[in-house]
Amino acid sequence: MIIDNFIRFAESVKVKSDQRVVSITVHPLIADCTGAIYFTDLQIQEGDRLTGYTPHTTTMLRESGNLPQGLPAVRFHNGVVRSAETVILFNLGETSAGLDCYIYPLQSMEAGSVSLSQGGGSHICRFTAAASAGDVLALKASARQCLRNGGPTPKDGFYQYTAASDSKHQVTLEDKKSARVYFEYKEMMEGEPRP
Repeated sequence: MIIDNFIRFAESVKVKSDQRVVSITVHPLIADCTGAIYFTDLQIQEGDRLTGYTPHTTTMLRESGNLPQGLPAVRFHNGVVRSAETVILFNLGETSAGLDCYIYPLQSMEAGSVSLSQGGGSHICRFTAAASAGDVLALKASARQCLRNGGPTPKDGFYQYTAASDSKHQVTLEDKKSARVYFEYKEMMEGEPRP
């Protein structure tokens, strides 16, 4: 059976600017109709503009296979950053992929002084809480999590991704302070055409 007559509905959720949404409950209510109804996807995003719908990447991408047999499909890069550095990742896949970023401060850092961004500073994400030496800050695109020592921590901004080919990433820390960084991602190749 092929279903090709899906209808997309959009609804705005109004919140007070000084509060955040903790949970949303959706109760579909159908009345006075016949036939079959399928609810497939729920997309929630902040802001006042609705972005386009795109199928999940697993329907059209596959892992690259660029790594030797027996090794995990994940690529990783380590480095040390002092104050600010641009890190270049060589993603040998054919398309962008989510990037998991881990920062291990070597000294305490003020709230808001640790950030990540793409290329020339776009797509920025800032850790809004202070960090102590020995903490583990994680911004995980794969799980949509922002963590400090394994627990949720606030952030302002976006999860990161690695572009195909050479992907540039700015890591900014409190001035004259250092941290070890670890980036992890899966190289993705074009797969089947979109359904």
